[in-house]
Amino acid sequence: MSNNTAIIDISQTANKFRSSIVLQAENKYIDVKSILGLFTTLVGGLSYELHVHGPDADEAKVAMAEVFEKHNLDIKVVAE
Repeated sequence: MSNNTAIIDISQTANKFRSSIVLQAENKYIDVKSILGLFTTLVGGLSYELHVHGPDADEAKVAMAEVFEKHNLDIKVVAE
């Protein structure tokens, strides 16, 4: 599966939610709703942390964990 497919899938999933969804990759923080931000950050081999805040955070965490897993990306959803 190409990285582009993963990026579009992740961004589209994130945009279904009102919550703020931020990906932390090493010392960078990226808004997951930004396809451009994901393109510059989502490279294989890194492990990522996902920070989710907002009214639908619980649903967003589940959906985001599923979409990252679907594309074999190592993600840890951080409980705030």
